[in-house]
Amino acid sequence: METWIIIAIVIAFLGWRMKPTKGVQSISAAQLKNMLDDKDKVFVDVRTPAEYKRGNIQQFKNIPLGSSFDKLPQDKEIVVICQSGMRSSQACKQLKKQGFERVTNVRGGMNAY
Repeated sequence: METWIIIAIVIAFLGWRMKPTKGVQSISAAQLKNMLDDKDKVFVDVRTPAEYKRGNIQQFKNIPLGSSFDKLPQDKEIVVICQSGMRSSQACKQLKKQGFERVTNVRGGMNAY
């Protein structure tokens, strides 16, 4: 019986962590490919520098998760990517808390690209 309670708690926690943040748009890798030349967007890769060096999308600036987003412009849309979409989702939550209005997460991250 106790095992089922622990399993339910773990599932609820994972569901809560994966829940999309209110006000954060989510796009697919295919949709991303169509917007890479948009100068009104700022592209941020939140993976580690080592991951970024192994392969990246030219338009994306590497700002690892946990770094300051203070230098990003508040008046542009911020498009965030990571390896799988989990860290970028966390970064999007942080950006929303910091007052960024237009924040977009790339679902599936580099794995989907």
